[in-house]
Amino acid sequence: MPTDPVALTADLIRCPSVTPDEGGALVLLERHLAAAGFDCTRVDRGGIANLYARWGRKGANRSFGFNGHTDVVPVGNPGDWSFDPFGAETDGDWLYGRGATDMKSGVAAFVAAAIDFVTETPPDGAVILAITGDEEGDALDGTTALLDWMRETGEAMSVCLVGEPTCPETFGEMMKIGRRGSMSAFFTATGVQGHAAYPHRAKNPVPAMARLMDRLARAELDRGTEHFDASTLAVTTIDTGNPATNVIPATCRATVNIRFNDTHTSAALTDWLRAQADEVASETGIAIAMSTKVSGESFLTPPGPLSDLVAQAVEAETGIAPSLSTTGGTSDARFVKDHCPVVEFGLTGKRMHAVDERVSMQEVHALKRVYTRILRDYFA
Repeated sequence: MPTDPVALTADLIRCPSVTPDEGGALVLLERHLAAAGFDCTRVDRGGIANLYARWGRKGANRSFGFNGHTDVVPVGNPGDWSFDPFGAETDGDWLYGRGATDMKSGVAAFVAAAIDFVTETPPDGAVILAITGDEEGDALDGTTALLDWMRETGEAMSVCLVGEPTCPETFGEMMKIGRRGSMSAFFTATGVQGHAAYPHRAKNPVPAMARLMDRLARAELDRGTEHFDASTLAVTTIDTGNPATNVIPATCRATVNIRFNDTHTSAALTDWLRAQADEVASETGIAIAMSTKVSGESFLTPPGPLSDLVAQAVEAETGIAPSLSTTGGTSDARFVKDHCPVVEFGLTGKRMHAVDERVSMQEVHALKRVYTRILRDYFA
């Protein structure tokens, strides 16, 4: 009997796997995969649960990999939901629950496709699943732990598909062949506190920080590249923590977030930000310290055999030729790209992380058909 991806999605939704809790989701997947002949290994690290499952011989000449996550974001106020966020209740074609879209349905669709595929037409090669419980969190001990373990043990994927939701409005309309990089910079301008009536006795850091933020916000980082939109810089906060109207504060803090294309690296952008801060510090006499946090570098899997394989399968099953996009935020593909070529394709994502998150059950079945065709065509 074919594996039902909707029933598996519902079972996963009932697992309360809010990051970093495993919630029973990976235990459930391991049970299904092991019963189908997959060799399963838990690769837990730093309190995070991860699962590696392989059907076929280790070191096979061809191995098709899938990466996804079973952890979910918090539900917020359960009273705002129409249904129990972990109840997996249905209403018409909708299946409700946290993770219904992002991305327990994607994991379930690939698991169902993989189990049926290797059972019905055992391929000449390996099918690999690398499932993490830390995509929605800090991502320090999730997919990176799996990839570290794979490198240490000689496990490898030839190519990889990440099952994140990729379609903005209509299933089949978009796949991802890359992602922008993401980094944040944190600035602290330090002056001398004083009375607002005697500004000459103080050194006000606020105008210096305002000058720096204006300079950064007005800068044109680039005009985009062949596969990427223009990079963006957003000022996300400027704060002194000063409740008084008659006190010049001693410090002022600000944060910017940059989403950058393949014109840049985080290191080069860090150098540019430091130079801008130093220039304003020289102009104003206010010391400006800076630190950065990099979430991921920009990357691109150039259009070619892997993107063609996925796009052709999507069009064959949906009648829609997906656009090859690099839009959106970050995903764990930013880690996988250092291991093997990687692309992303999944469901419609407009309801992810929302109250009353839900997924079309018809779409889940359709996604399984797309994944099944991808596997069949890859090993043909």
